[in-house]
Amino acid sequence: MNEPKPSLPHAITLRDRAQLQISGVCEVISFDDASVVLRTTRGAMTVEGENLHVSTLDIDRGEVILDGTVNGIYYTGDGSEKSGFFARLFG
Repeated sequence: MNEPKPSLPHAITLRDRAQLQISGVCEVISFDDASVVLRTTRGAMTVEGENLHVSTLDIDRGEVILDGTVNGIYYTGDGSEKSGFFARLFG
């Protein structure tokens, strides 16, 4: 039987505005060199900056590491909302 994964703890660590380590990531929604949008266990998260790139992506462990210049980190929602294709389709 497939059992649901336990809720991943969410944490962020920013080093010198140049590297951002994020845990508790459920999904990468979009990314380019100016912004990265993620769904975390604590809500949707947008990281804005310059020359951003994803250096590590491990969705099974819920971890993402971004490199580049981080200018802002924003959250929307509390993590309880459903997102993704089916949520938008049947929302």
